[in-house]
This record gives sequence, C-alpha cells and structure tokens, in this order.
Amino acid sequence: MKLTNYEKADALVISAPSVNPPHHTDRPQRNDEDAVSAYMSQAYIRVTVSDTIAAVKRTLREELEGEQIPTYLYVLDEDNYLNGILPVKALLTAAEDMFVADVMRQTYFSVSPEQSRHDVYELINNSGIDTVPVVQFGKLAGILRPQDIAELIEDENTQDAALQGGSQPLDEPYLSTSPFTLWRKRAVWLLMLFVAEAYTGTVLKAFEEQLEAAISLAFFIPLLIGTGGNSGTQITSTLVRAMALGEVSLRNIGAVLRKELSTSLLVAFTMGCAGMIRAWFLGVGPEVMMVVSLTLVCITVWSAVVSSIIPMVLKRLKVDPAVVSAPFIATLIDGTGLIIYFEMAKLIMTDLV
Repeated sequence: MKLTNYEKADALVISAPSVNPPHHTDRPQRNDEDAVSAYMSQAYIRVTVSDTIAAVKRTLREELEGEQIPTYLYVLDEDNYLNGILPVKALLTAAEDMFVADVMRQTYFSVSPEQSRHDVYELINNSGIDTVPVVQFGKLAGILRPQDIAELIEDENTQDAALQGGSQPLDEPYLSTSPFTLWRKRAVWLLMLFVAEAYTGTVLKAFEEQLEAAISLAFFIPLLIGTGGNSGTQITSTLVRAMALGEVSLRNIGAVLRKELSTSLLVAFTMGCAGMIRAWFLGVGPEVMMVVSLTLVCITVWSAVVSSIIPMVLKRLKVDPAVVSAPFIATLIDGTGLIIYFEMAKLIMTDLV
C-alpha cells in the first residue's frame, strides 16, 4: 500500500493513535497437533501505515518485556489484514518524522494455519528465519516466534526418529507415558512388520529342498539377512536426514546412487572376506564358503540400491520418507536377500541342481 505524503498526514490527523500493545494471549487450543495453528502465538505488536516512527519507537520501548526484542512489527489495518512487516532494525535507524509506510516491507515469507508441521519444517529448517507471520485469507492469524519454531522443529525431529524406529511418536514425556500407551504406539507397527516379515518364511518354504540337501546353508541365514538389513538401515538413516536438511532430492538420485554403489562395493568386499573367513572356521567346505562370500557381496550392493531409491521416490510422491523406517527396509531386504542366497547356491553348488 503506497501513500503520498499528503495522504499520510491526513490519515494521521483523522485517525486516533493506532499503536497497540502486544497481544499476550495464550496459545490456541490444539485441535490439530500437526498444524501450524498448534504452534503459533498471538504475542506481536501491531502498527498501521499512518503511524509515525517516533510513536512506534515510544510504544516499542514501553512494551518490551524481558531481554527479548521482536524481529518484526506487523502493519495491519482495522480489519487485521496484513499490509506488510516493519523490521525493528529498520525502525531503529529510521528518522522519527517518517511514517511506517516509508519503512515497512511489503514482501515477506508467511505460512498458513492449516499447513502441516512437516511442510513448514522443510521450508524453515536451516533457513535462518526466526520469525514467521501466519496468514489466513490475507489476515494475520498469529506468528511463529523463535521459540515456537524451535518447538516445531524439535517435534518434527522426534516424530521422524520414532518412525524410523518403527513406532509412533509419544505425545508426552517418556517417564509420564503409561505401559498401555507404549503398547498401543508399538503394537500396530510390530503387527505390520510381522505381516511383512511373513514372506520370509514363504521364501524358506520355496527353497526347502535346497536346505535339506545342504543343511549347512541354514547356518548363515541370520548372518546374511542381518548384514543386508544393517547396511540398508545405515543408508536410509543417512539419506532421510540429508533430505530433511535439504541436501539431496530426487534430482540428485544419480549422484546418490553413484556414491552409495561405490561405497557399497568397498563394504561388500570387506563383508565378503569376513563371510569367507567365518565359513572357513565352521568347516563347511569351499562351495558353501564361495556361496556365502558372493551372497554377502550381492546383498550389500542390492541393499544400497533399495535404500537409496525408495526414500527419494516416496519423497517425490509426498510421502514422509521417515515412514520408510529402518525395520521396513530391513524386512524388505530380508526376503530378497534369501532369494539371492538360494539362487547363488543353485548356481555354485552342483549337488543342488
């Protein structure tokens, strides 16, 4: 909103003093704990375009509480429409005979009350923004102060950590949470993992004849699926965190695959040698030693491919990649790793053909 000097003077004469004290109402009741409205505050100072810098400075000095100084003042009309923001730095350096309209900024970053915590987290995390106006239909609904943003980021990080561990996040401190609540948070995910893990038994049943022909193959099943799951967990955890920080996205999938495949080849060689040594200690014969060693190499590389692609694809599909938690990745690699193991055994061990 642009005003001429005459219009500013007229508005100043006609209007009553409009610098209001900060709103210090409590945070609104949380109807949706994942929405911005659950975090926004009403503690802000409102001004209008017709206020003089001298009047605003005087009111700011009178209304400051404690040692915290607001980053912005908000330029509103009588209907609470946000016309712009007034940086406190610009206010303090402006001449006192100027008007708010001369100094305010009409371009600013804002969010809406209905936006999800996850979406806002991606926008403001590591952005350096410490105060954000919350605007609905052009009207100022509240603001996100530094402490509100810090709480939002902490809650999002807590949720991601819980999801990666295959559990729902807690709504209250751990020591205050009842065993029944912990059961409810964990049981659903464990049952889902149980159903997903059931296909591992189906794979074992399909290769029953190979197991009966070479019972020594069964000795290494926990080792193989554990290695694949652990490798996938490492990669997924690293990528989910990198995506949360905005370091990688689907457009970087080529670079991510090159990096992870190069790393996985080095890890695969290391694990393959370790597997061969372990098989030699058990005295299972050269054929089984070769099968175990090569399977470890293949599973490690396969785990790198799966763990690198799935989180980024889900991110593109607007699905929180933290949902693809470590247990789900491990479960997927368990079954496919067993298929690789038994197919490798059929290729190398002539007795199984």
